[in-house]
Amino acid sequence: MEDKRDIVGRRRKTARSHCHPSTLPNRMMPLRFRPLAPSTLATLALSVNAGCASVTAPFDKMRDAPMTVLRLQNFEPASQAQTQTASSGLQSLSLPPQISQWITAGASMLPPGLLPPGLLPGAIGSSPPAADSPRFHGFRILEGQPVTDSGVRGDIVDLFGHGSNFQDTTSNCMFAEFGFAIAQANVAPVEVLVSLSCEQVQPFNVTWPYSRTGLSPAAAQKVVSIAQRVFQGR
Repeated sequence: MEDKRDIVGRRRKTARSHCHPSTLPNRMMPLRFRPLAPSTLATLALSVNAGCASVTAPFDKMRDAPMTVLRLQNFEPASQAQTQTASSGLQSLSLPPQISQWITAGASMLPPGLLPPGLLPGAIGSSPPAADSPRFHGFRILEGQPVTDSGVRGDIVDLFGHGSNFQDTTSNCMFAEFGFAIAQANVAPVEVLVSLSCEQVQPFNVTWPYSRTGLSPAAAQKVVSIAQRVFQGR
């Protein structure tokens, strides 16, 4: 006759074995023990890659490079196109339609202190430039600042380093409000004209890695944010 303790022990052992994860069918296994299907793993990989898209070369190696941001006079009329206000002696500008439309639409929400002089209605026009005024690819430099903040440098790299920031151009004009210069070792710096009024960029000294140069609306706001931080909202 079996000892009751042996019977109880076998029952407890059997109960434990049926509940152990290794003995459960796959449909009953706790999620942490259940192997993921290949399709699920592929979906997770795509999600991770989409969430941390890599920066496009050559901008992927420029995060620590010296950078300078320039404010530019986007439009300078020929002297004969300037009109003189007799009462004040101030010059007013006859603006191209792209700039007029940009100003009417809010000038990309740029603070007045970051707009080129003379663009706002009633504003004093810019004085005639000196013959030796420094220029950046033909545009008169109003102000330049080196970028010392690593976060701003990262934002500049992200701006130019992702093709999603660019779209088809909507016009063929180039009235640049900003210029970017990014140093490269042993070669000329990458230089980019940025026109918010024309909604496009024009690169120099670099093989542009994208087929499009038009600024997306989101990219235009990134430019404004960068300019505000570099020039402290002036």
